Amino acid sequence: MTERLLDELGVKYQEIDISADPEAVVALRKLGYSSVPIVMVTGEDGNVTGWTGFRPDRIKQLFNS
Repeated sequence: MTERLLDELGVKYQEIDISADPEAVVALRKLGYSSVPIVMVTGEDGNVTGWTGFRPDRIKQLFNS
């Protein structure tokens, strides 16, 4: 659902399949994430915002403006 919404909004994103990338799993666990999907957004200021799960409210807030 997250991918579908990003596609509908025309947002370019990079998908990382954690089932095929064990290093990504380790890195995400170090950041405190334990469930998927994980959405990480780098703002214009360089700061990274992240969350887990389908959050259409946050996605629309960031990309619908």
